[in-house]
Amino acid sequence: MKKTFITIIALAAFTIAKAQQSTPKNGDPNVEITIDAPIKTDAPDTSSVNRSKIFTAVEMEPSFPGGVDRFYQFLQYNVKYPAEAVKYKVQGKVFISFVVERDGSLTDIKILRGIGSGCDEEAVRVVSISPKWKPGIQNGRPVRVQYTMPISFTLTGR
Repeated sequence: MKKTFITIIALAAFTIAKAQQSTPKNGDPNVEITIDAPIKTDAPDTSSVNRSKIFTAVEMEPSFPGGVDRFYQFLQYNVKYPAEAVKYKVQGKVFISFVVERDGSLTDIKILRGIGSGCDEEAVRVVSISPKWKPGIQNGRPVRVQYTMPISFTLTGR
């Protein structure tokens, strides 16, 4: 019993020591960055984009040309409030997720939380016609970055 206990403790100590040796130092720009694979779903993959690594946090975030304020101006100009949403006075925020590709194009546009009545589909439509963004940068190179943002639907004076 004692030998088994000592063997288990020795094995645990060896495992911890080995893990500490293989852990890269913080701030080393030459360390290879690994990202978890995208979550698999039962839905077929309809994107034609190469399924390379997708970052969720990078040194320089992707941005719309002119910044977030310009993106919201773009949305305000291009969103057409759905007739059904107007009829039933549906208002709220649609949370949308998309990937900013290395070339700045937007792919994998998905609704994370919607409000229905056509607003979800309108949010996807408008984001899909967005001009190219400035891509995210990691280790001095453009990378694919997942981006999430709210799009507000508010009835004003209608």
